[in-house]
Amino acid sequence: MLKAITYYNKFKEGTNLKGWLYTIMKNTFINNYRRFIKMNTFVTKSDEISSPNLVFSSTKNQGEAKFVMDDLKKALDRLPADYYIPFTMYFEGHKYHEIADHLEIPIGTVKTRIHVARKLLKKSLKAYDNGIAKPVYAEN
Repeated sequence: MLKAITYYNKFKEGTNLKGWLYTIMKNTFINNYRRFIKMNTFVTKSDEISSPNLVFSSTKNQGEAKFVMDDLKKALDRLPADYYIPFTMYFEGHKYHEIADHLEIPIGTVKTRIHVARKLLKKSLKAYDNGIAKPVYAEN
C-alpha cells in the first residue's frame, strides 16, 4: 500500500484499480525474490566457510593438477596388463573392434576388460568422488 500511495499520481483515472494494485504487489514480490537470490548467491552468511564455497573464492594452481595427474598415473600403473592395454587404447579413441583385432581377443572380452578397468580405477580414485579430493596415504 505504501508504494501505491507513493505513486498514486501514476494511476490513470478510469482504469482498473485492483489490477494496478495487483501489478504493484507482483512486481514487488519479483524484485524482492531476485534480490534475495542474488544476495544468497554472492554472500555467505555463516561464520565458517565450507569447502564448496571455498572453490569460488580460491584460485587454482598447477600443483593441485599435478597431484591429481600423479594419482591417475599411479592408479593406471596398478592395473594388470590385461586391463591396462584395452582401457588405454579405448581412452585414446580406438574402437572396440580395433582393440579386439589388435589383441586378437573377442570383442566381448574387450568390453568386459574395459568395464573392469573402469571399476578398478574408480575404486583406486575413490578419494576424488563428488569432485572433492581427499589425500590418500595408504596403498591398496
